Amino acid sequence: MNRYLAVVGLVATMFFVGCEEGPMDERADEIRDTTQQQAENIRENADQAADTVRAADGTTWTGEAETESAENRADAIEAAGEQRADNVEEAGEQRADALEEVDTTP
Repeated sequence: MNRYLAVVGLVATMFFVGCEEGPMDERADEIRDTTQQQAENIRENADQAADTVRAADGTTWTGEAETESAENRADAIEAAGEQRADNVEEAGEQRADALEEVDTTP
């Protein structure tokens, strides 16, 4: 029983020591947080621009085709913003992963 408890204690200690974040892990987390905030800002700006297109069309509406055209432009703005935001997040994730990889390489 004592041997079992000693092994469990050793494994638990090794687990908690392995979970301790080093400076590179902390920097990687900062990169992730920063890029996620940048991506969110990009999405918000694209949504606002798309809403502006929709609102402008609503106040100067002269027919069905213009409304559909404005909606298509607004959708394109949102899609482009989403793509840019995804690219920012992906690049940040890759940078963060690279830092973590450097930190764990012996």
